[in-house]
Amino acid sequence: MALDPRPAAGMVFFERREIDLLMRLYGRMVAAGEWRDYGMAGLSDHAVFSIFRHAAEAPLYRVEKRPDLARKQGQWAVVGQGGVVLRRGHDLAQVLRVFDKGRFKVVD
Repeated sequence: MALDPRPAAGMVFFERREIDLLMRLYGRMVAAGEWRDYGMAGLSDHAVFSIFRHAAEAPLYRVEKRPDLARKQGQWAVVGQGGVVLRRGHDLAQVLRVFDKGRFKVVD
């Protein structure tokens, strides 16, 4: 039986353009030695891109897509450890700017 690459009906997932932005950021941060692993999940009400320093740990950050909030505070959010929302907005590229060089650094 072949796996269907499309998400199941009623499931939220990332579009190709969104995945491209996320993977470009991920690649840049891996090259800088900041991140080492990632995970993606599509759920019934939101999609999550989790970022890890080490695969066996809890995620450092989560980029969440919540379409229910699109008309309110924005469907995109970057969530830090402990559930702290670092940035929220309507445009993924703008939300991901929280990781721009010099503005934000991971501290062990």
